Amino acid sequence: MGKVTGLGGVFFKTKNSADLKKWYGDHLGLPVDDYGATFKFRDHSDPEKEGYAVWGPFKEDTKYFDPSTKEFMINFRVEDLD
Repeated sequence: MGKVTGLGGVFFKTKNSADLKKWYGDHLGLPVDDYGATFKFRDHSDPEKEGYAVWGPFKEDTKYFDPSTKEFMINFRVEDLD
């Protein structure tokens, strides 16, 4: 079974995702788009290989996390995951 190699993304529900993304962009310089922010990086063991992690606020009523009823989701990068 593959091992966790890093963080893939942090996703959470919020009352006003558009305002939150704008605030993080305006005040902290987060490069936000319609979906949140993407952080690109190079793989430590293979610098030619690019990866990314995502910061993603979702509308409070999203069904994306279903069947979970939690307000957040953390995704991990896993080697050899089918």
